[in-house]
This record gives sequence, structure tokens and C-alpha cells, in this order.
Amino acid sequence: MQGLDSLREAVIKGQASKAKALTEAALDEAWTPCDIVDQGLIAGMKLVSDRFRNGGMYVPDVLIASRAVHAGMHVLRPFLIKSGAKLPDRVIVGTVAGDLHDLGKNLVVMMLRGKGLDVIDLGIDVEPEEFVQAVVDHKPRLLGMSALLTTTMPVMAATVQALCLKGLRQQVKVMIGGGPVTKEYARVIKADGYAPDFRQAAEEAMRLLGYLPAG
Repeated sequence: MQGLDSLREAVIKGQASKAKALTEAALDEAWTPCDIVDQGLIAGMKLVSDRFRNGGMYVPDVLIASRAVHAGMHVLRPFLIKSGAKLPDRVIVGTVAGDLHDLGKNLVVMMLRGKGLDVIDLGIDVEPEEFVQAVVDHKPRLLGMSALLTTTMPVMAATVQALCLKGLRQQVKVMIGGGPVTKEYARVIKADGYAPDFRQAAEEAMRLLGYLPAG
């Protein structure tokens, strides 16, 4: 493998199985886990994001590229731990209970992975108890909830309350978003952040995690 060009290309093309195999090959060739992340996976995802922003790629292209990054990161995580390198910040994301919409949530997952974050996607129709258990199990720094139906928004408030009752609220930042969700609602339920769309969700997440100044 010439440098990490092949790995970047696999990410750009959304070839998850190839990205996994090339990540393993890079380790065999004595590339450091951090270099594989930075120069291979994240560099490829940055090119995808740039092309998407310029109209050269479309939503499905970006989603499958995100899956390729995730496949590579799955291989690298044990090696990053063993090397003592700082692991990517972990984020939990899900669409709340009663809501089966996932396009916006999937785009947020894609953008967050493109920022180099370790994203665990709980999927759709996620109950407050499931969010809480995911926080217990995975110890994320950020929890993101999505809702596209006004009727499911109260699940967000219930999840924040459940985190408080379990004594977990101080351990994790909470960000919410989705069609009917507003900044005022985020304030009312005491969420830490709000974003109206997937692009701003990535920026808000980076602010909440301390990588960007508070806006």
C-alpha cells in the first residue's frame, strides 16, 4: 500500500470492507494507529465533506463514506487503547421513542464521524431508559437526541430527567435537534445544546466538547 492513499480512496468510495482490510494492512506495515486515523480515515472523510459542501457528492455518498470510517475505527480502537493514545471523544446519538425518522440523525452521525468522533448510533425509537443505559455502558461525553414529531419531543425531556435521577447528568453533555425542536425548548428541558440541522449539529457538538469556542 502506497502510503495511506488506498485507505483514503476506500473511504471516499464508501468501501467499508476494503477500508477495514486496508486499516489492518496499514497496521501490519507498522503505521501508527494515530497516523492511520489522521492521514487515512479522517483525511478521506474530510475530502468527502469538502466535495459534499461543493456539490460534488450527495447524501448517500457521504453516509456510506461514514460507514467506511467506522469500519476502520473499529479495527483501530484496541490499538489506540494499547498505545496510550487519546481516544476520540465518544458520542451517543439516537432518534427518540415513538419516532421512526432517521435521515437527519444519520446525517448528524456522518458529520460527527467526519470530525473524528467515536459515534455510537442507537438507531430509532429509543426509550429514555435505553439512552441512560447507553450512557452507563459507553461513558460518552455527549448525548445527541433527534425528534421530527412534536408528539415525541417530551421523550427528550424525560431522558434528561432520567439522567438526573440516575446521577449521570453531570457526566454527559446533552444536545437536541430535529424539525420541531427549538433553542427555547432546549433551554426549557435544560439541554446543553441545540442545532437546527446536521451541519450546525457537528459544529455545536465540537463546541460542547471544547474543540471550538462557545458561541
